[in-house]
Amino acid sequence: MTWHEIERSALVSALTEVGPDAPTLCEGWRSRHLAAHVVLRETAPLVAAGIVVPPLAGRTERAIDDLASSATRADSYAQLVARIAAGAPRWNPMSWAAERANLLEFFVHTEDVRRGAGLDTPRVLDADHAEALWQHLVHSASRHYRRAPCGVVLVVPGGPRRAVRRTPRDGGTVVVRGEVGELALHAFGRGTAARVHVLGDPADVAALNRATGA
Repeated sequence: MTWHEIERSALVSALTEVGPDAPTLCEGWRSRHLAAHVVLRETAPLVAAGIVVPPLAGRTERAIDDLASSATRADSYAQLVARIAAGAPRWNPMSWAAERANLLEFFVHTEDVRRGAGLDTPRVLDADHAEALWQHLVHSASRHYRRAPCGVVLVVPGGPRRAVRRTPRDGGTVVVRGEVGELALHAFGRGTAARVHVLGDPADVAALNRATGA
């Protein structure tokens, strides 16, 4: 299995374990809403585009709500989760670039489910798995931290470090230190759930926290 396939399996397992109405780290979403989001992202990308295109957000939210509303029973929810397990159809570009498109996405959404349901202990990742997450994270982190008003350096204890956002002329730099999975959660705006240490000038740290949901 590839790494994104491993994470897809982990997401399916987490969704199955918690059932349709478990809380998640995504504000306003139960587990069935998160499952609906993943299904629409892979099967109806134009409908799901509102996640990244603000003018389309209303249509996307309605589609997620409609699909989630159809999955309140155990059987209908199981069918929805089975669509995630089946993967994206071949016509979807995500099926061609699945590692790049899905590895971090599925890792973070698995933790959205686990930690939203109170399973706060981080998963133990083997070295190759962590390295795959790290490589994808450092290539995408500048986008995730684009609203940060300070420089950002990600550091894995005893491992690699990378400056992912350049320090502005009139700002400082903040160091975010933690295991790779926790750094991914922080970068994806799950700052309150990520087990990281954030170091820097208090004003810069506070500004970064606001930008990352901490």
